[in-house]
Amino acid sequence: MPVSLDSVRERDRQDPLADFKSHFALPEGVLYLDGNSLGAQPKAAKQAVDETLDQWRDQLIKGWNQGWFDAPERLGNLLAPVIGAQRGEVSVTDNITLNIFKLLGYILGQGKEGRQAVLSEGGNFPTDGYIAQGYCRVSGAEHRFLPEGGNLAEHLDGVAVVVLSQVNYRTGKLRDIATTTKLVHDHGAEVIWDLAHSAGALPIDLNGCGARYAVGCTYKYLNGGPGAPAFLYVHSDHQDKGWQPLSGWHGHASPFAFEADYTPAGDISRFRTGTHSALAYAALEASLALWSEVDMQALREKSLAMSDLFRECLSDIFTTHNIDDITPSASERGSQVSLMDSQNGYAIVQALIARGVIGDYREPGLMRFGFTPLYLSFKDVWQAAQHFREVMESGEYQDPQFHVRGAVT
Repeated sequence: MPVSLDSVRERDRQDPLADFKSHFALPEGVLYLDGNSLGAQPKAAKQAVDETLDQWRDQLIKGWNQGWFDAPERLGNLLAPVIGAQRGEVSVTDNITLNIFKLLGYILGQGKEGRQAVLSEGGNFPTDGYIAQGYCRVSGAEHRFLPEGGNLAEHLDGVAVVVLSQVNYRTGKLRDIATTTKLVHDHGAEVIWDLAHSAGALPIDLNGCGARYAVGCTYKYLNGGPGAPAFLYVHSDHQDKGWQPLSGWHGHASPFAFEADYTPAGDISRFRTGTHSALAYAALEASLALWSEVDMQALREKSLAMSDLFRECLSDIFTTHNIDDITPSASERGSQVSLMDSQNGYAIVQALIARGVIGDYREPGLMRFGFTPLYLSFKDVWQAAQHFREVMESGEYQDPQFHVRGAVT
């Protein structure tokens, strides 16, 4: 039986997160299902950036002593509850790529006897493997790949550190952090968790899962803005093991002593490098203030319900048009729907974008639709599905203009 609009409206009336949508600035007429690539703008972000611009104008360099300098730790403490960390265990700094490099050097620098290999995950987002390869080139460590779908336990001999994603960026498949972390630790290795597609999308309990190291970005589900700073997590028991290799002055124990020799700070700030953008931090802080009010379990339930609704509305279309729904089951997925059509996937996404339904496309043939519970309603999801149906049933996606490859949203 088709899903009725009335039933969808009733779900919105009962949604405990419905009021959060009013805190976001969304373009009129756009149904945004790409928050897994770039989150929408919180309304408070513009005011926060404007106030920081005013502070720069009026206070000039004095602004560094009025909240700019300690922003990485302050924002880290705001973010910590969202990922199941404690105060003093998260630094908002740099980007994921640099933070993985730091942690690789920090872990390998501890000299685990007989272990000098870095294991990257096949099918993971490429930058994680790229930076691991780059680190190994300059350090002399050995780089290995875990084949996509391979048995992790069979590839841990001689490995010092593994880089894994909690949620696969292509399929949306969710990995069990607790079980996997224990497996890696039992084999004498460490694991760096990449939370890019899970932070802000589902409840995470890094401390409870025994995780010691993690990285993630804030511009996707956390809505920090394009190029927003990433974050780095190190459990409090593992923050004094040595140097991280990007030993910039902000990570020094006494950065304003301007000493000739480097001494790492004694806390999470040792993972800072150099000067950061006060403007970027202002926008992110406005978003993180919202997250302190979010019930993460309610967020997870709504996320799964929205992705199920989208698939339910379109299941017959997938069958009729030979679209492969590779979305994992509810217990094994993040907050996205992943569809494969190697012949028409690109054109379908472009036709939807032309209608104001924003998803994204990844080669070869992958259509991704992200579900962000804070600013999407069930009605939004239902309407997006109707547009998808119309694009397919009308043959609109066959228009030649939608098959011309260009910049991919």
